[in-house]
Amino acid sequence: MRHTVVFSLLFSMALPAAAMAQETSQSAPMVMDHAAMMQAGVGLPTLAEDTIPQEGGQAAFAAIAEIVARLVADPATDWTKVDGEALRQHLIDMDNVTLHAEVSATEIEGGARFDVSAVDPVVQASIRRMALAHVATMNGYLGLSLSAEPTERGAVLTATGSAAQVPMLRGLGFIGVLSLGAHHQTHHLALATGQNPH
Repeated sequence: MRHTVVFSLLFSMALPAAAMAQETSQSAPMVMDHAAMMQAGVGLPTLAEDTIPQEGGQAAFAAIAEIVARLVADPATDWTKVDGEALRQHLIDMDNVTLHAEVSATEIEGGARFDVSAVDPVVQASIRRMALAHVATMNGYLGLSLSAEPTERGAVLTATGSAAQVPMLRGLGFIGVLSLGAHHQTHHLALATGQNPH
């Protein structure tokens, strides 16, 4: 059992490295026939169900794959309302805000104010969409008061709460406040099924 777990761990760590090596190779790109490989079991080790790697290889792709699997498994899915592109665009916004925004935090009475900005107009638009949507969805969660307003280079989000919550808000920072409530998974499903969750 221990060997299976160790092998699975090494295998799952080796996949991203192999993918990077393939992408950076100067030779002609290798074309993979995933369907044929899955049918033949070529290159796939025999693993117990609980040791099969779960990550889809890239976070946004994995999030989309999770939603697609749910939609395909649900016989009641109304495919005329499904909008995978809306989910993809939202995940781009999440990526832009998480990785490309600049955040300046200011301690205020009862919490913190986060000035979130970027030079890139695409990232600026992502910041506005994410900050305003988060406030519309999560204001009042845990008794917190959340507000946001657009700025020329992004948005300002203000988060306040009880005296006991102040250290949490300041410690979490902007991106931590955005993640509160683990609401993104249901939000993604709503976007993908053509609903406006805001």
